[in-house]
Amino acid sequence: MAGGPAPMDDDAIDEPEEAGWQLEANCLGVDPDLFFPERGASTKEAKAVCKGCVVREDCLEFALQNGEKFGIWGGLSERERRRIRRQRALDRAAKRDDSQTA
Repeated sequence: MAGGPAPMDDDAIDEPEEAGWQLEANCLGVDPDLFFPERGASTKEAKAVCKGCVVREDCLEFALQNGEKFGIWGGLSERERRRIRRQRALDRAAKRDDSQTA
């Protein structure tokens, strides 16, 4: 999951199709603690696992849509994901403003 997914268990996912991308993740079977480093600790190793992951974008999108506040997801830290969420919110606001003035 190119980000810090918790160990998968059957109860964690309501719909089987929701787990599909997770089964392809580079991090499957990797110690989840790697993706949830202590504050100030390096995220380099976790991001290296994510780097070539084929489901990196799915993992990142999952984290963004679910408001994951901790860990490395899709190769990005919470701070990096927060920037993306902020930019998306600004883009949506600008789009609303444009549609209201048109």
